[in-house]
Amino acid sequence: MTQPLGNGTWILLADGEKAIFLVNEGDAQNLSLTVQREMSQDNPPDRDQSANRPGRQHQSVGPGRSAYEDTDWHELAKERFAGHLAEILYEKAHKSAFQRIVLIAAPQVLAELRVKMHKEVADRVVAEIPKVLTNHPLPEIESLLMAQFSQE
Repeated sequence: MTQPLGNGTWILLADGEKAIFLVNEGDAQNLSLTVQREMSQDNPPDRDQSANRPGRQHQSVGPGRSAYEDTDWHELAKERFAGHLAEILYEKAHKSAFQRIVLIAAPQVLAELRVKMHKEVADRVVAEIPKVLTNHPLPEIESLLMAQFSQE
């Protein structure tokens, strides 16, 4: 069996607003991660993106009123970002840029990636880790990965 973190393995770190594509230029025992690409999106909190308060409707019986549920623009932007990442991964997989990839992302981003990921990418996923590591330094990420995969 091929080591999940062998030479050439890609690692995607994502948190819904930032993504870092890494590649292991070392081997499974001596990771040497290098940054291939970084991307981010400006995604302010929902309260800063909403223009108005939610609309209201009168109840059909009685004097009551209730508010319509408002769109959560912040969450919508995170879902769209995950969709964009899935498109990039498909493009790279289709061009055979990677054979193995480890996905490390916030749980909700990981779930959204799974939904939007093409089968060609899904077949190359060797591990998924539901964590946010986008702001950690590379040596710390390497240590965490080594610890994670030495337990398996």
